[in-house]
Amino acid sequence: MTSIFRRVTLQNAIVLAGFALGFYHLLVVSGVLSISTMPMRVTHVMLALSLLFVIKPVTEGLAGTRWNALISLVFVIATVAASFWMLSRWKAIAFSGGITTTGDYMAGLVLLIVVFEAARRGIGTILAGITLVFFLYPFLAPHLPGVLEGRGSSLERIVLVLTTDTQGVYGIPVGVAATYIIVFTIFGALLSNFGAGDFFFELSVRCTRGLRAASAKSAVLFSTLIGMVSGSAAGNVAVTGTVTIPIMKREGYAPHQAAAIEAVASTGGQIMPPVMGAAAFIMAEIVGVPYTDIMLTALLPALLFFGSAFVVVHLQAVRSGIEPTTAAQEDTRPLSQVLLQGGPFIAAFGTLITMMLMGYSPFMASLWAMAALISLDVVWRRKLDMVFLKKVATSISEGARSVVTISAACAAAGIIAGILGVTGLGSKIATLIDVASGGYLFLALFFTMITSIILGMGLPTTAAYLILATVVAPALVRLDVPVLTAHFFVFYYGCISTITPPVALASYVAGGIAGANINKVGWTAASYAATSFVLPFAFVYGPGILMQGTWAVNLAAIVTTALGIVAIAAAIIGCLTRPLTPVWRGVCAVAGLCLLFQDWTSALIGFALFAVVVAFERAMPHPSNQ
Repeated sequence: MTSIFRRVTLQNAIVLAGFALGFYHLLVVSGVLSISTMPMRVTHVMLALSLLFVIKPVTEGLAGTRWNALISLVFVIATVAASFWMLSRWKAIAFSGGITTTGDYMAGLVLLIVVFEAARRGIGTILAGITLVFFLYPFLAPHLPGVLEGRGSSLERIVLVLTTDTQGVYGIPVGVAATYIIVFTIFGALLSNFGAGDFFFELSVRCTRGLRAASAKSAVLFSTLIGMVSGSAAGNVAVTGTVTIPIMKREGYAPHQAAAIEAVASTGGQIMPPVMGAAAFIMAEIVGVPYTDIMLTALLPALLFFGSAFVVVHLQAVRSGIEPTTAAQEDTRPLSQVLLQGGPFIAAFGTLITMMLMGYSPFMASLWAMAALISLDVVWRRKLDMVFLKKVATSISEGARSVVTISAACAAAGIIAGILGVTGLGSKIATLIDVASGGYLFLALFFTMITSIILGMGLPTTAAYLILATVVAPALVRLDVPVLTAHFFVFYYGCISTITPPVALASYVAGGIAGANINKVGWTAASYAATSFVLPFAFVYGPGILMQGTWAVNLAAIVTTALGIVAIAAAIIGCLTRPLTPVWRGVCAVAGLCLLFQDWTSALIGFALFAVVVAFERAMPHPSNQ
């Protein structure tokens, strides 16, 4: 009984701490509470990491033990003590031009240990290991060969650089987590707790009713809508996959196919405006462009991603002989009733998009969107009671708690960015890619793609992008790739690394739900998303895909890439209206690649080749008529 009471008490304390963290940031972001940049970031790190140490155990084996509680308490005390020291000293350090004391060094050393442990607990050993490698570089640099050789630095200098100003732990990533990201995670939690998931699912089912592969297409649409809010591929699979995967299996898809479709659809939610994933807000801050520019840049690639997924599931249904059916959906409500019931959610998204297009900051737009959602829910239900208030408070707590692991990743990424800046390692890595590619852009893009996928394996997209943005993207900028395009290139590969074997987090979660072999799910998902591995190359060479060209160029990009994804999908599945031979699949693949690369000559060749395939297939007698 005592053990149960302790667990309940701890859970209540975590909920209250999460609410306090979320409410504090809402006050800061809304302007009710005025606070300078450095104190705000220090406070955010202190509160978020302290909460993380309470939520996440030291190891799974120690979870619930006294040792876990004791070690976690030590880290909470260390986090609070080091943070309060920084809060008391930041003004003196700033106004003195950077003069520090032994106490600053000791507090900074404690803070770095805390960040390493938070990254290990919150994200995993991969991120902690990568961060440690970069942290050790200044001390190993004098002994490294070639371009990696450097002068080296003292431990004290590195610790002070990383902890006493906004170059390291308290850099841009933590600043974004404390403003943009936490507000949008609270917005997402509000949507979820007020029933947006049910609305999105019913809307998806209603829109795909009567189509071939209706369950798979509704899964793609449902995962897209949820992914716009969650921003996490694996989390999206866990939420939507329990509903969509069993339905797809009943419709006739093999378990590994159903899991792969869900993994691909959930991954694409991270690049779908208006909310996208947390990494998109960080990109806007690093690149220095309005978030609306990020939304516009992501729009066509996102539509192409999901267009490709729709075509793949349709062609897979054709090849598998899955026929249209409405039997399971006959009692679905009319679309008008579904839209009316979802009025608060539609209004919330409409408010968010409209205000951002009017020039308001993303976090201010999200605050108004939350206000629209809450007020309209009261009007719709005509009731303001304790259940409603509890739902709001719970959403604030859940949203804040979901940001603590992102904050740990942001703090770790700040260490990497600080090391790159103080040692010049970033320019050296860019030089290595430049030298290895011989100055050829295509080779540089290829090496960057491989690096991005490898670094992104096993990491959440936010952590993956933070590393890629500081380590890899500058190499493309040196080859005259526009800054936004370079960052979107690595961001895209950071997203799809969640379905790229051998470490594919989203595929693993989907495979577990479907009861399928996770490796088979991973390779199937990678094949279904094959277009996504080519598309970033295309938008480097063709600005129209990122909506950065003239209207004529943008329109041509829409037409050619749409045809290109159909051709590549036919090559992947081996079917249009009937199975294709290996030769014709090869022709479809070539045609798709020619259409994706934004050049008039290659586009005409691709169009001609695909037209030949379509004409040949139509000319052949259908098997049922033989």
